[in-house]
Amino acid sequence: MSGPDRFFSQEPPRLGNQYREDRAFRSLMSRRFGERLRDVEPLFRDMGELAGDELYRLQLEDRLNEPVLTRWDAWGNRIDQIELSPLWRRAATIAAEFGLVAEGYENRWGPLSRSLQFGPVYLFHPSSDVYTCPLAMTDGAARTLMDSGNRSLVERAVGRLLHRDPAQAWTSGQWMTEAAGGSDVGHSETVATSQQGHWRLSGRKWFTSAVTSEMALTLARPEGNPSGSRGLALFYVETRDESGALNGIRVCRLKDKLGTRKVPTAELILEDTVAHLVKGTSGGVGDIVPMLQMTRTWNSVCAVASMRRAVALARDYARRRHAFGRLLAEQPLHLDTLADMQGETEACLHLCFHLVDLLGRRECGELSELAEQEFRLLTSLTKLTTGRIAALCSREGIEAFGGAGYVEDTGLPALFRDSQVLPIWEGTTNVLSLDLLRALADVGGLEPLSALVRRCRAACSDPRLVEATVLAESTVRRLVEWYEQRTAPAERDALEAGARRLALTLGRAVALALLSEHAQWAIETRGDHRSADAASRLAAKGFGRLFDPPLTSTRRLAMDEES
Repeated sequence: MSGPDRFFSQEPPRLGNQYREDRAFRSLMSRRFGERLRDVEPLFRDMGELAGDELYRLQLEDRLNEPVLTRWDAWGNRIDQIELSPLWRRAATIAAEFGLVAEGYENRWGPLSRSLQFGPVYLFHPSSDVYTCPLAMTDGAARTLMDSGNRSLVERAVGRLLHRDPAQAWTSGQWMTEAAGGSDVGHSETVATSQQGHWRLSGRKWFTSAVTSEMALTLARPEGNPSGSRGLALFYVETRDESGALNGIRVCRLKDKLGTRKVPTAELILEDTVAHLVKGTSGGVGDIVPMLQMTRTWNSVCAVASMRRAVALARDYARRRHAFGRLLAEQPLHLDTLADMQGETEACLHLCFHLVDLLGRRECGELSELAEQEFRLLTSLTKLTTGRIAALCSREGIEAFGGAGYVEDTGLPALFRDSQVLPIWEGTTNVLSLDLLRALADVGGLEPLSALVRRCRAACSDPRLVEATVLAESTVRRLVEWYEQRTAPAERDALEAGARRLALTLGRAVALALLSEHAQWAIETRGDHRSADAASRLAAKGFGRLFDPPLTSTRRLAMDEES
């Protein structure tokens, strides 16, 4: 080509098999499964191939397709039908066939069943346009129903939620958020009325993700119950009746969101919606704990997966992009930036899959009392840590592309936007920091995580890893001192003010310890020093965030008040 149409053309980044190309994940799975890895590796390879090829291509081609709401048919009937994107329809088939929910319950691998489930989820998520959203809620619903002891609902729904046949498989919604309450579900205004052996719900749900699901779990207040969270009950709702008509549900609108735009998130009105009690007529907030434990685990895995995708694209682009006379992959500052991203990703990978391991062992009844306490603390801590870092890592990933990262049809802005929901879904950073305080009160303090860090420290002999774990251990000791000094009622405001700094510092310290422990294993079994490089880098950067500004100055700054 010559003349005015001859311009420079930049080769785009490419993805290969996302399992084969992920050294850190392969190392983790090798350690987790040992010799049995050869039995499960085909599953990882197959999903890695789909994620790096078909699904990724479809994701780029399908960029402009979003859910479409049709409220009325041609004859004036209210139908509130939502058409999903082609990728979501394809993802639904893959998710069922791969058992992305079912694998966690089939117990083919005992305590490793959850690792076998979440491994493919980790590979699948970044190429799925967040189809992991309904899958997370489906997993949470299955766990909640099974733990409820409600035999009729278990028989009715759980088999469908865990079905591997795409034509038979159900997904579940989670309808908790209302305009008046938001994260404070105690302000729910949805009313439940008992009528001839069943219940009917009336109210407005302000934020309902994956509203196309066949069922949902939701909170409502039975008539006569007191205000606040104690008066709420948990209900099971099927979205359509046997004729296919919506079950007293009207879709007001689909939300116009910053990201997760392929997820059909709706505002709903419930009008005499038929529902069934999951457990009792009160205590519903406590009844959703199994769901939250599950969905927060999914959020953590998806956060790390998003980080990994940002790194993978940026790394491949660095091998293709020439600037200032050489490839980005040959420029020290760019390499330093990518190394930081990889180090953060690896630390979060080990943190979230440690939580997955605890979940698998817990469901098999293999956790000690101390490990149960560890699980209680890490469910919130892992979610807030990984969600926060993923949001920052995706921004760094965009910047690694320069101006190209800002162009929509590269797909990079969507990755950035979708990552921004990860610190929000299933509890914001602040909400989960306060939940961590409640968890610490429940288990009697930080000893479960102190013990975990000490175990990691004891496992390390490489000088760099000893140094890293000593830093993690000393950081946790300072956190223990800080926390214990503020447990008195008079110090409550100071404790709450510092909860976020406590949580983020603690999460990074535990992540560093777990990464270091794995790095020692990698050195001893494989002569692989990459994870040690990551641990050493994170330790050198430091992560202490704990300080105590006076509350008066905090308020002046926050609210722009006069001195």
